[in-house]
Amino acid sequence: MARLLYVQASPRVARSHSMAVADAFVQSYAETHGEDKVVTRNVFEMPLMPFDGLAVEAKYRIIHGERPAQGEKVVWDDVETLVAEFTAADKYVFAVPMWNFGIPYRLKQYFDVIVQPGYTFTVTPDGGYKGLVAGRPAFIAYARGGEYPAGTAAVAVDHQTTYMEIILGFMGFTDVRSIVVEPTLMGGPETAASRRGAAVRKATEMAKDF
Repeated sequence: MARLLYVQASPRVARSHSMAVADAFVQSYAETHGEDKVVTRNVFEMPLMPFDGLAVEAKYRIIHGERPAQGEKVVWDDVETLVAEFTAADKYVFAVPMWNFGIPYRLKQYFDVIVQPGYTFTVTPDGGYKGLVAGRPAFIAYARGGEYPAGTAAVAVDHQTTYMEIILGFMGFTDVRSIVVEPTLMGGPETAASRRGAAVRKATEMAKDF
């Protein structure tokens, strides 16, 4: 039995285009992989801890082979709990809207908590980096109000897909599949509905072989 972690990064829920596509993917996956377990988390509903002074101090103590101080340990225990849930999964699905050319701040906060040395990546003897969450597939449903087609100048300001590809790759992901719904605003409601419908149908098929 595999464990699929579905990370939602939108507070709009029913009105979210990225979640509509990811939901269709997860539903189709569940129907074709009946023995697997799906765990759903919305980063806007999770009690994410601020990665502030105590967490930073704990992180650097660990990096230098020291134990976190008492107050730091309480915070770091929460970090380890979140990391453990993430690394326990065998497959991953993300619903990611574009906010100001990038990803929502709560998703960035989630990654800032779980991307830690010795947990999701390590430093190699030659000073490089190696991801520790390897050999697992990920599916990402992207949505954005405008269009950022390949080969156009708009790609330069697309920090949504580039960030996701970089951060997942840093943790060891090599099998990352995705669908983009665009434009959800600039083309008007009819275009948005049409693109969303096509993406939902495609996601439903892609999930069967995930």
